[in-house]
Amino acid sequence: MTDRERVLAVLRYQPYDRLPVVHFGFLGETLQKWIAEGHITAAEVAGLWDGSPVDVALSRKLGFDFNYHTLFSPNAGLQPGFESKVLREFPDGSRHILDGQGVVLLYVPGAGSIQPDVDHLLKDRKSWEELYLPKLQFSMDRVEHGGVPAVDRVFTFNQGGLDYLRRDERTHLVGLRCGSLYGQVRGWLTLEGSCYLMADDEALFTEIIDVNAELQYQCTKAALESGAHFDYAHFWEDICYKNGPLIAPAMFEEKCGHHYQRITDLVHSYGIDIVSLDCDGMIDALIPTWLNHGVNTMFPIEVGTWSASIEPWRRQYGPSLLGVGGMEKKIFGRDFAQVDAEIERLRRLVDLGGFLPCPDHRIADDAEWDSVRYYCDRMHTVFGG
Repeated sequence: MTDRERVLAVLRYQPYDRLPVVHFGFLGETLQKWIAEGHITAAEVAGLWDGSPVDVALSRKLGFDFNYHTLFSPNAGLQPGFESKVLREFPDGSRHILDGQGVVLLYVPGAGSIQPDVDHLLKDRKSWEELYLPKLQFSMDRVEHGGVPAVDRVFTFNQGGLDYLRRDERTHLVGLRCGSLYGQVRGWLTLEGSCYLMADDEALFTEIIDVNAELQYQCTKAALESGAHFDYAHFWEDICYKNGPLIAPAMFEEKCGHHYQRITDLVHSYGIDIVSLDCDGMIDALIPTWLNHGVNTMFPIEVGTWSASIEPWRRQYGPSLLGVGGMEKKIFGRDFAQVDAEIERLRRLVDLGGFLPCPDHRIADDAEWDSVRYYCDRMHTVFGG
């Protein structure tokens, strides 16, 4: 079997010869650490991105089969984005920077966390109609030549993006990114701004979501109509923190549920039966909206401080809920005995079926090279590799 066939068999409850050992990429800080330690060279990871030849080579050197998160990504965002520029500089070296989404961020030198927002351009109907709406119109270049740099960089090694995917000759897994129905909107508005807007001008809030969703639909439709073959469909949201969602579940269902349904009906009509969604944090309260509207695969399943697991979800929703993720990546910074214990915990979850273990996010800079190697070796041994 190919790795592609193995993953599809796992998620379809079909027989497979061995469990693929997969990952979800690496943080840049992790690569720099491993370079400093002499495990890899800077040349070996130059030009690394999900699914690239560099990614494939690094995966094999560590013992992974491949990076699960390899996607064809139409450009379903702002086109063009805003010009990034420094707005203010402060004596301590921090700066206010306008980013490509129209959000002003506070950059603090040496900070390793996500930079906080301090302002944003999208505040009312005037800014929506003048600054954002013109940037959200569909055109075919978003798909055939759009997604820049995503399409070009991910599929340069595949000899031409959609042309390669039309031939369907690959042995590795490739998904179709169907965009974001609320996470992208929340990014433009910021968390605080989105909360105010849904209360102060619900009609505008709804319109922004609807226009964004229409663009996601048209990009997805064009990619499917191109004749390209995709193994799964995938959404991104990131609309939860460790205590739950950043939008009321009832509001999310009302504003976004029917848009998910429209897009998943479309991908299902092309024979795609695996539809995954990337949302960090405690997602439990939003799972019903996703599952009831055609999204059947949760990815990643962050163990985190809230101990997420597919097991309680499977008890609640049954075998129709699939999962990729759920491996506690912090184990890579600990000893081999704890790696063994984590693999033993995963064994029970794999036995449930419809679940593919994967480090629950990009491998962080506390990861020890030898621990990652050991994990891969043990996973192959335990699960028939």
